[in-house]
Amino acid sequence: MTMTDDSGLVDEALRSAERGDVSPLEKLLDGYRPRLRRMVQVRLDHRMQGRVDASDVVQEAYLEASAKLDDYLHDRPMAPLAWLRLIAMRKLAGLYRYHLGTQGRDAHREISLDHAVAPEVTSDVLAAQLLGPLTSPSMAAQRAEHVIRLQQALERIDVVDREVLFLRHFEELTNQETAQVLGITKAAAWTRHVRALKHLRRILAEMPGGIEGFQP
Repeated sequence: MTMTDDSGLVDEALRSAERGDVSPLEKLLDGYRPRLRRMVQVRLDHRMQGRVDASDVVQEAYLEASAKLDDYLHDRPMAPLAWLRLIAMRKLAGLYRYHLGTQGRDAHREISLDHAVAPEVTSDVLAAQLLGPLTSPSMAAQRAEHVIRLQQALERIDVVDREVLFLRHFEELTNQETAQVLGITKAAAWTRHVRALKHLRRILAEMPGGIEGFQP
């Protein structure tokens, strides 16, 4: 999957904001809505269906971002998408605690490195994403088997490395954005990504049957 790199648009929007025109930055942030909704939706526990809507979480995140835009421009703690995502994930984590309490925390460990907090992505969701969409109805049974094998392999990978894979391959964050989300260096994020891929390939190669032709 090709990672999205909008660094040119970001730089231009931030330069305009420095000159007092925040409209390009606001337009840029608004363009992230579909991606942000996907980020939130995939982390929603099934027990919260009917209680929490991803669009509402995103809307609350945008309202907070709008109120804190001046502070963001003053401090520039991270890339705009990473900042907006951080707000949304804090909203979502708060909803988990409110609706599920201790039960929710036990069932869904939180990724917590520095300022990064989000309900952990499940291995079945990541497995389905890494395998991509169905190519034909006749392949449904084979794909389901592959999802199970890949899920089993992912369960043997460090939880943070699994999160890095998800950030890069589902949320389509750049290496720099991934580093900012997790509160680690770019070098560490790159190392974790490469290590996770190598580990995953090694585990799959050792599994009976493996997944023929799969190259994460």
